[in-house]
Amino acid sequence: MTRADGVSGERGGDSWTGVDLRMDVPHSARVYDYLIGGKTNFEPDRAAAHAAVKAWPALPTSMRSTRGFMERVVRQLAEQHGVRQFLDIGAGIPASPNVHEIAQEVAPESRVVYVDNDPIVLTHARALMSSRPEGRTAYLDADLRDVDAILDSPRLREVLDLSRPVALSLIAIVHFVLDEDDPQGIVRRLMDRLAPGSFLALTVFTGDTDPVGVGGVGREYNARGIPLQIRDRAETLAFFDGYDLLDPGVTLVHHWHPEPGAAPVRDRNIAMYGGVAVKR
Repeated sequence: MTRADGVSGERGGDSWTGVDLRMDVPHSARVYDYLIGGKTNFEPDRAAAHAAVKAWPALPTSMRSTRGFMERVVRQLAEQHGVRQFLDIGAGIPASPNVHEIAQEVAPESRVVYVDNDPIVLTHARALMSSRPEGRTAYLDADLRDVDAILDSPRLREVLDLSRPVALSLIAIVHFVLDEDDPQGIVRRLMDRLAPGSFLALTVFTGDTDPVGVGGVGREYNARGIPLQIRDRAETLAFFDGYDLLDPGVTLVHHWHPEPGAAPVRDRNIAMYGGVAVKR
């Protein structure tokens, strides 16, 4: 579907009605939504969130810090690097400011494609597509693992020009891709299809700062049917092999260009590495 205001969406040709939300089981997007104070969640999601927080009470702080990292990255790429095209895979339930809101505040002509395969996100996709008239946004219902389905989508090609630089945003998503699915290889295949001058913004869930507490989060998620893999700094760096990291490199997300005057956060309360790199 395409509207005259620069908004488009795709779900494999199907209608967006009748989506099975599986409210009887916890879902990663809804657990995250609850932990950052959202209202798009159900009892199994809240139960999973409470169990994870019991294992590691700093989890909400870490998640909010990761959200702040995303906001700073998008603004810096738009303001300082002139990025006007963004591909956000693992978009999650809309929570303002979304990528297009930040980018289009800097440059109204910015174009953004969101990708997710969470049914709850699909039902809220219109909120991800409230583009300014000068720009464009679109939503694709697709899996991160299916690189060709994403990059060959006619809807994506209507919005993004892959012959020009694109910022690929993979925030709080690769920890849901297990090693057996080769997450580093997935990222390489995505970046291989993007033009020189494109950027990779990525975060990785880590237990380096509090192995016991964060390990407990992993056990709670996995026990409830949400596959989650915790990785260390060396595994994080592997995602950026072959690209030039921007200053300050790979760091805990709250240390990546923090806002002036931001309240201090203890490292042991953060379980996410983040970095931004450019493809030459």
